[in-house]
Amino acid sequence: MSSDPWGRVDETGTVYVRTADGEQVVGSWQAGSPEEALAYFERKYEGLVVEIGLLEKRVQTTDLSAKDAQVAIDHIREQVDAHHAVGDLDALKGRLDKLVKAVESRREERKQQRAKQSDEARKAKEDLVVEAEQLAQSDQWRAAGERLRALVDTWKGLPRLDRKSDDELWHRFSHARSAFSKRRKAHFAQLDAQREEARRTKERLVAEAEALSGSTDWGPTAARYRELMADWKAAGRAQREHEDDLWNRFRGAQDIFFAARSSVFAERDAEQSENLKLKEELAEEAEKLLPIGDLKSARATFRSINERWEAIGHVPRDARPKVEGRMHTVERAIQEAEEAEWRRTNPEARARAEGLTGQLQAAVDKLGAQIEQARAQGNSARAEKLERELEGRQALLDQALKGLQEFGG
Repeated sequence: MSSDPWGRVDETGTVYVRTADGEQVVGSWQAGSPEEALAYFERKYEGLVVEIGLLEKRVQTTDLSAKDAQVAIDHIREQVDAHHAVGDLDALKGRLDKLVKAVESRREERKQQRAKQSDEARKAKEDLVVEAEQLAQSDQWRAAGERLRALVDTWKGLPRLDRKSDDELWHRFSHARSAFSKRRKAHFAQLDAQREEARRTKERLVAEAEALSGSTDWGPTAARYRELMADWKAAGRAQREHEDDLWNRFRGAQDIFFAARSSVFAERDAEQSENLKLKEELAEEAEKLLPIGDLKSARATFRSINERWEAIGHVPRDARPKVEGRMHTVERAIQEAEEAEWRRTNPEARARAEGLTGQLQAAVDKLGAQIEQARAQGNSARAEKLERELEGRQALLDQALKGLQEFGG
């Protein structure tokens, strides 16, 4: 018979292990000496020690779930309880009991952590909803639209809540965005409608101006032209593609009439010379508005100058294009400043410009990568072909970036 502090082998080859509850049968050994039997079952014990050590380390240093940890503990405990090893099995049971407590502690910590994270996510989403609902009433179309898009990105980065709460908050958030989008579309639809109405109004004014261009009733017709001009200014701007053409027709009709009147009133040359001097002074005053700084102030000042201009009367025919050209240069600068301001505050136009720029930039980057790959592969012909294509795409990108600068970015 052979034995050690934790086990023994009797004369029949039965192996025992000593525990707090007394000796337990480990197994039967007939293949060799008692010492070999004890050594075999002691190695099995060492295997359990290693296995428990590894599990303890995983519990302490990794994010092993409580469920998986408990399954692993139960698996080892079954082997320990089966008494198929020789060693301090009671010590192993004690270590397993400590592991159970550690796992339970971690489970509770994670439960509290999840509850805390859920509360934080709920508060964050509630804050996003409140801000979105405030932005839904904003008239700052560009800034509010950009901020709402940023809020969506923030929302996507937050954890989900329970389904009911998450759905309710998302419904409010989505409703706020939809309300803003609907108001913004209505606003720009109204602007488009106003420009269309201005176009129809100016079409009627042009038709009457052209009908009056052959009149020889100088006084009443000139007065009517002044009224038509006032109506023209009051009508607002039409779409850009129509405005210049309508203005040229409108101004051309007046030119015909006033040119005819000037030929009849040739004796008023002296008066017209004085008019020219006054208009040149007004043109000089108007030119001081350039470059346009304060648009509102420039518009008001130019309107005042133009009213005095209209009150002066005609100038000598040969001097008229030059002096009026000076005024029209200033007027066009103001109109362009108005166009730039409108474009700058048009988020949909900017979005299209940014989208095109992004697509072209992606295409340029892709071609650059393909050129590098072709060179690396020694394919000079393909690299040269791609470089020619890159030149064309780069030119389009430069043009798109130049257009994007008009939006202030």
